[in-house]
Amino acid sequence: MYVLGIAGHSDAGKTTLVERLAARLDERGAVATVKRLTHEPDLDTEGKDTARHRAAGAAVTYGITDDAGWFATGESRTLDETLADLAPDYDYALVEGYSGADIPTVALAGADHEGERIAAAERGADADLDEIVSALHDREPYETLGSLVARVKESADADLAGAIATFTGRVRERDGSDDDPTEFLEFEKYDGVAEQRLEAIRADLLDRDGVHEAALHHRTGVVEAGEDIVFVVILAGHRGEAFAAVEDGIDRLKEEVPLFKKEVTVEDEFWAHDRP
Repeated sequence: MYVLGIAGHSDAGKTTLVERLAARLDERGAVATVKRLTHEPDLDTEGKDTARHRAAGAAVTYGITDDAGWFATGESRTLDETLADLAPDYDYALVEGYSGADIPTVALAGADHEGERIAAAERGADADLDEIVSALHDREPYETLGSLVARVKESADADLAGAIATFTGRVRERDGSDDDPTEFLEFEKYDGVAEQRLEAIRADLLDRDGVHEAALHHRTGVVEAGEDIVFVVILAGHRGEAFAAVEDGIDRLKEEVPLFKKEVTVEDEFWAHDRP
């Protein structure tokens, strides 16, 4: 799922840009929208932002208040939790009003924001949709274990599969009770080469007897302590074939894919390849 943030003041036309993008992206896949709310919404009231999102082509819209309220059910919900729930079923998520989120972002009227700026415009009505869509597809999609499992289940050979095995790697806060806690890891990749190596590993896994589908993903950028970093998912005929392929997949990913890791603890920071 590709995630795009829209940052700007309300009079800069954020909702107008969400409408325009939802209509354009609806031609390519399923679109969800997420809007930060500062008040209780009038759900689907004509002319309101949430109704405008859906009228433009969004299949579903979530509104989240600052106190983690969610207008659809009243349950506690954060942006990260919402994106994780959307990832298995949607191709795009347009996020309005979360300038502090570390996601690819279009900035309107020079708005400040946390994520990478992939485009800018004075007003939502003036933004270049071709430029935005092209830049978005150049970025890494947002993946979760759930989205990868959903993908392998779509295999044409799913009826032959009796097992799905997965591996999830996460940021370990410390190796022992006396260690300085790790605050976050930061990953950079060798662009182009990393993707080729991942695809080569996937192709080799698919050549194994009994393996019907495989998916591998490693996050880049900043990953906080306790968050997931890397996933390997295998769809296979039997559990033995699935377990063996998962183990080989993560071992080869760590050995062969050019990723550079910086660790930041409460006392220090260093690149892993610079340490003996």
